[in-house]
Amino acid sequence: MATTNAKFHVGQLVHHKLFGYRGVIIDADPQFKGSDTWYKSHAQSKPPKDTPWYHVLVDEADYQTYVAERNLEPDTEGGPIRHEGVSSFFNELTDDGYSLKVSGH
Repeated sequence: MATTNAKFHVGQLVHHKLFGYRGVIIDADPQFKGSDTWYKSHAQSKPPKDTPWYHVLVDEADYQTYVAERNLEPDTEGGPIRHEGVSSFFNELTDDGYSLKVSGH
């Protein structure tokens, strides 16, 4: 995972500008890594492929999504993300977002 040019970080709470949902970032790609078929059918606003894209657990849903950076903004609502996958990736919620679980050796 390369996030040197990414605006957001793993564990950060975000808000989708177009669809209004909240979520938490679980991974970031420096550019679009999906298929052209997925892009044509899912990326409705046709965001650029050469900027960061994020894997996001969606609040109050049972799925994750893949979102272009330009469609996200920092979440201002605060509070936990209600998704069954949160505990698989993170420990507690802090002022800076969720703290990432560190796997043992």
